Amino acid sequence: MSKLKNIKIKICIVTSSLGKGGAQKSSAALSIVLDTLGYEVHIVSILDNIDYAYKGTLLNLGALKKEDDSIFGKVKRFYVFFNYLKIQKFDFIIDSRSRPKIIKQLLINKLLYVNQKVIFIVHSFFLNNYIPKNKFIAQYLYKKSFKFVTVSKNIKSKLVSKYQFNNVHVIHNTINKAQTSPVTDFLVPDGNYILFFGRIVDSVKNLTLLIESFNRSILKDKNIKLVILGEGIDKIRLEQKVQLMDLKNHILFMEYTNNPYPIVRKALFTVLTSKYEGFPAMLVESLSQGTPVISVNCQSGPSEIITEAQNGLLVPNNNSDLLAEAMNRLVTDNDLYLFCKNNAKKSVEKFDIEHISKKWKQIIESS
Repeated sequence: MSKLKNIKIKICIVTSSLGKGGAQKSSAALSIVLDTLGYEVHIVSILDNIDYAYKGTLLNLGALKKEDDSIFGKVKRFYVFFNYLKIQKFDFIIDSRSRPKIIKQLLINKLLYVNQKVIFIVHSFFLNNYIPKNKFIAQYLYKKSFKFVTVSKNIKSKLVSKYQFNNVHVIHNTINKAQTSPVTDFLVPDGNYILFFGRIVDSVKNLTLLIESFNRSILKDKNIKLVILGEGIDKIRLEQKVQLMDLKNHILFMEYTNNPYPIVRKALFTVLTSKYEGFPAMLVESLSQGTPVISVNCQSGPSEIITEAQNGLLVPNNNSDLLAEAMNRLVTDNDLYLFCKNNAKKSVEKFDIEHISKKWKQIIESS
């Protein structure tokens, strides 16, 4: 792309929010990537949830939503968004939201985004959160889109196979180093523990499998606790399940924090049991802190992060016996554990901002 000297490329990131979720965290990290590249960055947040460090100018539509969420308020926010795009004249829009509502996306694509170069990010292997299941509607909405970016190779393969889009690129999420700075360790549990951190939504994260596998393992006998850190719709139900299983002295639930890294650093290892993912930030963030990982080999992401017995262990999904065996292996095989721990940080250097920024630069400046 040819640009006059000293005139910055202007990019607008559209995100549901800048708080609590993995996709939202990646949007904040992306703003830092683009700012580092010297672009003028703007962020439009649909919700008033701003937790993560970001770079650029923020238009917080969520603040307007809190003031007035009536039909009139929605029309007003749509007009504010429309006017903002018209006045700012962005070179690119990067839409990082989930997009499950067809009518809403039709209005956005055909009114807000008309004549704009839009890069649509797909964060999940569950494509229906981003692209309509109906291929005809999907083609109508997205066939003329500038580009798609998927956060894993498996998502790209599925997107191309299902919809025959030919403008799809893979760019993994980067680590937001601004979120990993040391803080007071007052939240860190005592003793040895393994860790899950993220949204407590059992239909996605399958924490029932994690709890049952932990119960089948030898970790209780070794006085190693399971810490589940986060918030979500299933937290109370899972706490009740733990009580009924007589595990409340072994499984600890902790409240969400936007900087879990002191807890991550001191965990023996972290465990991911999701039914599906996109590119699970939990695994990369754990390894970046020198903490090995165990993950089920769900679609998609874990197999692109974990090298078996090098920085962690991959196990077949939905098998509590095999997952328990993996837990046992990491606490009994000290040589394996130390080998994985020593390799952890280096294994995710390819996801550092320096590497990921080159891929974004190539997409933007080769256009």
